[in-house]
Amino acid sequence: MLNLPRPHRTRQVTTFEPDSGLKVAFVEPGESRTVARIDGSGYLARLWLTLPGWFWAHWEPDRPVDPAVLKHVVVRIHVDDSEEPQIAAPIADLFGLGLARVRSYASRWVGASSGGFYLTLPMPFRRSLRIDIDNRDPDQRVDLFLNGLYQLADLPPEVPVLHGSFSTGRHQGEDPLTLLETTGPGRYVGTLLSLQAQPRSYLSYLEAPEHIDVDGEQIIGTGMEDYFLGGWYFREGTVIGPDHGVLLKDTLDSAVSLYRFHDTDAIWFDSTLRFRFRNPWDPDRLRPVAHSAVAFSYLDGAHPVREVPDRDGLRCWYRWHTEDHPAIP
Repeated sequence: MLNLPRPHRTRQVTTFEPDSGLKVAFVEPGESRTVARIDGSGYLARLWLTLPGWFWAHWEPDRPVDPAVLKHVVVRIHVDDSEEPQIAAPIADLFGLGLARVRSYASRWVGASSGGFYLTLPMPFRRSLRIDIDNRDPDQRVDLFLNGLYQLADLPPEVPVLHGSFSTGRHQGEDPLTLLETTGPGRYVGTLLSLQAQPRSYLSYLEAPEHIDVDGEQIIGTGMEDYFLGGWYFREGTVIGPDHGVLLKDTLDSAVSLYRFHDTDAIWFDSTLRFRFRNPWDPDRLRPVAHSAVAFSYLDGAHPVREVPDRDGLRCWYRWHTEDHPAIP
């Protein structure tokens, strides 16, 4: 993914406090706080975190249980003392679970490992890296466990900065679904995307191919499921691969969660990039759709990413996981 120099020290930032024995950082409803900071030059090699609240906690049996807390808690990562973050997304979306329906999976770069969530895309920094947690849940306190393994190294000037840009909303079926617009130089390296149509048993939003505008030229595909390296509306159901996968296909609920990462097939650009999906069908055949996504890119220097909307803006889904219906693979 990146050509990085050999580190001279390996370290880990953690929420564990040896003096008190406390393993967690508490973030109250409506609170935002810094939970980790690294000073120096190097790269964050692995971020892992977890929290209760999205499942029943036997040690606190009266605690509210609502998986939507994973949408209400926002992770912000600031590089080199940038005032605006370079990565900003809800926990659910940052780890590929935008519908807040937790599925265990282990890809090369992001995953959910039976209760924990991890990201291994290298995050270079030259002076500092800071992780903030923004708790937008009105009821639940965040009990955050976090470990970030990082390598201290002297970075050459050409090493870029990882950016993760979040987007979400509801759209008419004919509207382009834009995941990223940015300026370069840089490279596009990954897409985490969850979608749900307003009517049930409708997956025709997958007809939308990628339209990628690169420095004034365009890359076009044949369909959304084709971009995610599947076919026929993901005919065989879920699949977990090292660089691409289908985490969720619920035909009755018109919902999918997908991921794809680019390594040697990264999309390089010198000045501008716009990444979007656009459905070629006639509007009268299309239906409204909701989405949430994180688009990953490496850019020259630290640039701000788009702001994460408030809690109401994060609740884009027409139907939530708590509704009782069978999943159809």
